[in-house]
Amino acid sequence: MLLRRHYGYEVARQTGSHLRLITTTAGEHRVTIPAGGPLRVGTLAAILSEVAGHLCLTRAELEERLFR
Repeated sequence: MLLRRHYGYEVARQTGSHLRLITTTAGEHRVTIPAGGPLRVGTLAAILSEVAGHLCLTRAELEERLFR
């Protein structure tokens, strides 16, 4: 998982078909993501925007760091 490798996100719990990830990098942050199948484009964009906001990055900067 790229968020774990780059920013220290770990699975805190799973409720049904969703995972709750948490990190303490740059302060505590929690994000919920669907588990299982592939993410829809809009869902992935929303998750990346939320993480980027926490890290004080633009979504484009975060994408570059994660997917290069």
